Amino acid sequence: MSRNAELAALFEEYADYLEANDVEYKPNTYRRAADSIREHPVAIEELASEGQDAVEEIDGVGDAISSKAIEYLETGEIEELEELRAELPVDMDELTSVEGVGPKTAGTLYRELGVTNLAELEEAASTGEVREIKGFGPKIEENILEKLEFAREARKRELLGDARPLADDVLAYLRETEAIGRCEVAGSIRRWRETIGDVDVLAASDDLQGAVDAFTDWERAESVIEAGENKASVRAGGIRVDLRVVVPKEFGSALQYFTGSKAHNIRFRNRALDRDLKVNEYGVFDIEGLDDTSGQRAGERVAGETEEGMYAALDLAWIPPELREDTGEIEAAANDSLPELIEDGEIRGDLHTHTEWSDGTTSIEALVEAAEAFGHDYLAVTDHATGPGMVGGVGLSDEELLEQIERIGEVDDEAGIDVFAGVEANVDGEGGLSVSREVLEELDLVVASPHSALDMAPDAATDRLVAAISHPETDVLGHPTGRLLTRRPGLEPDLEAIAEAAAEHGTALEINANPNRLDLWGRAVKIGLEAGATIAINTDAHGPAEFEHVRYGVHTARRGWAEAGDVLNAGSAADVRAFVEK
Repeated sequence: MSRNAELAALFEEYADYLEANDVEYKPNTYRRAADSIREHPVAIEELASEGQDAVEEIDGVGDAISSKAIEYLETGEIEELEELRAELPVDMDELTSVEGVGPKTAGTLYRELGVTNLAELEEAASTGEVREIKGFGPKIEENILEKLEFAREARKRELLGDARPLADDVLAYLRETEAIGRCEVAGSIRRWRETIGDVDVLAASDDLQGAVDAFTDWERAESVIEAGENKASVRAGGIRVDLRVVVPKEFGSALQYFTGSKAHNIRFRNRALDRDLKVNEYGVFDIEGLDDTSGQRAGERVAGETEEGMYAALDLAWIPPELREDTGEIEAAANDSLPELIEDGEIRGDLHTHTEWSDGTTSIEALVEAAEAFGHDYLAVTDHATGPGMVGGVGLSDEELLEQIERIGEVDDEAGIDVFAGVEANVDGEGGLSVSREVLEELDLVVASPHSALDMAPDAATDRLVAAISHPETDVLGHPTGRLLTRRPGLEPDLEAIAEAAAEHGTALEINANPNRLDLWGRAVKIGLEAGATIAINTDAHGPAEFEHVRYGVHTARRGWAEAGDVLNAGSAADVRAFVEK
């Protein structure tokens, strides 16, 4: 596995420390370089082996950044970053997890009050010290206190987008291990929840100790937390990974049991009891007529080698893991009415993407070429418009949008896929869009998204989003709540009202597949579909590598019971045009 993401994270941290020290311009340079390094298709260590010139071929990476990259790869540290950490000894990631506290604020809090972490920040805000800092005041102090608990709780969870690639790596490793026959992830990561506590892995083996030993020898394991006869835990990439090993004949029952959720398993267990059966991690057992059913393996074992057999023993169709949240899936499996869930590979285009015209990392042409190489049939370029929530000159004016429409048309003429000229317009506080009606009418597709005032009361937020949905030119409501997982909760509208408005006005509701958002989420998608709304699964890609995020959107849609026919961009380009025109 390449070290691109690892190095990109260090440069982002470096940028934070520069910003905390009021250094101008350089922070953005390092953040852009970090984005380019993370997305680059060639491993940074491979480029470094060819020399500094090869590293500098990465977009946005010059002499200073390339030398730091090589320094890190050769020595394991960046001296200038270590010096910045020493000068400003704060937990930057922890402090900036509080919404509204950026690197500059973190730097000021340390210099003025010696604040280095969340506990010290809470104490300073609770005692009224924060409001005394010049430029802060009571409102900022109150905001910090209000957002602290959310930040503290969020830090206990890992983003699916961080944990799933790690899980894929450990599965690939274990499946090549001689001691292990079958293995799969379990728990919330198998259900594709947007955040998880840790990575749970289940393996089948006749050599339990050999399987444990192989796991603890995994090259990505930074430390071994514990290791026993049939289970072990390691830490990799800062994330805890737990392995449980079972004998092959109990793999199916253990997989069903440890996938959960708890509510699903309780309903599953109660259905078994109604049939004089007992289910647990060891199998399904017939306990009819038994006086003592307390033993884990009491009764005749009738299923357990496969998960499908576990469900069949209870007269149920196998239930996809994403649905196991006790939202009607047991009843649907019993009466053969489970949905035919959308599958990976069924999304045919992306309707929300960005280029270097706003805050993306590449040109229109390069993004279109990457979309075609990814396998898409079409792509909508939807760069940011200027308006509420846009800072640093990111958004395009009406005049610039008209210029871009012309350029997109030229690219479309030469491309091997259909290219839609679109925009991500900003939804203001009343639900209006930040682009003139005249320009909106010239575009092929309009994504309307909230980027500001994300702490509105629920009723006001509902009215605002319904107004945006009802706008005659809105085609897709982008990341409807504006939430950032583990960073900010976003708007809390009446989801039923949003869904009904979307169904009435023919506006698609977006699942923003960026793993920092996953907005909408499973329950919200289900509410939307029950109201008759259409769903769009978009990556919000700011560069070619982010097309890969589509799988998080697909599995989120599956959590909401979505079939391919429910998803706008599972259809053809002609289907998208017909939806927009309608």
